[in-house]
Amino acid sequence: MTLAGFAAYSAALAIAAAIPGPGIIALVARALGSGARSTVPMAVGLAMGDIVYLTAAVMGLAFIAQTFGAAFLVVKYAGIAYLLYLAFKLWNAGPAAERVEARKGEGPLASCLSGLVVTLGNPKVMVFYLALLPTILDLRTVSGGDLLVLAGLTLIILMMVLLPYVALAARARGLLSTPRALKRLNRTAAGILVGAAAAIAVRT
Repeated sequence: MTLAGFAAYSAALAIAAAIPGPGIIALVARALGSGARSTVPMAVGLAMGDIVYLTAAVMGLAFIAQTFGAAFLVVKYAGIAYLLYLAFKLWNAGPAAERVEARKGEGPLASCLSGLVVTLGNPKVMVFYLALLPTILDLRTVSGGDLLVLAGLTLIILMMVLLPYVALAARARGLLSTPRALKRLNRTAAGILVGAAAAIAVRT
């Protein structure tokens, strides 16, 4: 690949990532409900999902996504179910922020996996990598080394886009310190997560 090819991919990914979608909505809701510490791994998981689709596209697996649509449908609804599960937990978390952060099963690995599942079930990401990417890059010319560079660029670009959302949402949470305000915030975040699940569900 040429430098121009890497630049074209980076620009296209940055634009696509900056457009708010279900992934960013879920990330912001998580940061509002749980703070930045437990949300950063989710951002990493979201980026890992992009890298999975990037690898699939480069390896010529786009036809598998079309042939085995049922498998992708299962992943999609698994992501929806997880968002609804998070929404339920936030809604019932109570007024104290610590109760959300201390819940079992919400460690870094679980948070990262949740981001991965959300991305794998996000039609916006599927369309970018399996339909639009071949129009940006000649995937037949991408070598193994090029794929590693593209994966690194994907991680860097997505972190640059996603982490500011996490920081702003976590700061907004920190400004609301009363139990009543935190309870309202948790329930607002739960509502946002339900909205993100609905956005994934209605997209084809």
